[in-house]
Amino acid sequence: MNNLNRRSFLSGAAAGVTALGLFGSASPAAEAQLVWKASDWKIAEFHKLIGDPAKVKQVYDVVPVGDGKFMNNMKNSLNGLHFGFGIPKEQIKVVGALHGPANLLNYDDYAWNKYRIGEWLNVIDPATGKPAVTNIFYRSKHSPRQLSASTDPDDENSLYQDWSMQALQWRGVQFLSCNTALEEQTRVLVHRNKLSESPEDIVRDMLAHTQPGILVVAAMTAALALLQTQGHYAYISV
Repeated sequence: MNNLNRRSFLSGAAAGVTALGLFGSASPAAEAQLVWKASDWKIAEFHKLIGDPAKVKQVYDVVPVGDGKFMNNMKNSLNGLHFGFGIPKEQIKVVGALHGPANLLNYDDYAWNKYRIGEWLNVIDPATGKPAVTNIFYRSKHSPRQLSASTDPDDENSLYQDWSMQALQWRGVQFLSCNTALEEQTRVLVHRNKLSESPEDIVRDMLAHTQPGILVVAAMTAALALLQTQGHYAYISV
């Protein structure tokens, strides 16, 4: 996955669209909705995120999966701000803006298995040594009670050293998914997996299988601009 950048991903998406003739012979009903309007998504939740009153706000712009190491960076931000700089945890807000290939980390095991996402993104499950058929980045190995039992940030089994998406959510991180990326990705999946469903059918199926707490935004590049200019989030690209 390390060598799958946004340029190569979009090139693959374009190739998939060309091969399928989606803009030519396909009926309008079979085409996915490429652009969401404000009424199509939970824009009010996004505005709440923009207006979050936290003292320190960071947004991570994430495109490559990179073995999920960007989540370790988020964990380090939370620990550094809270323990190193003494900022109360309720005054810290971190957002993970996942688009491009990383967008698919926002979806559950059903989606990863059905659409062979691990095989496509070359994500290897360390437990099997084979392409992941589940979302190996999301679930914590611990329960919230186990993780909260230790208040020592140096304890490797504590919440403070768990950088799974789920554990980060427990600490207040908000992950965002990009609808534009998902629309592009469905076209690749139709071509790659030789699917009979239309892109719009797959989009609906995927959206029904977002991980808990994920906010799907209309377009991530636009969302990043608003988070920075209106929400005053510090921007970090990984």
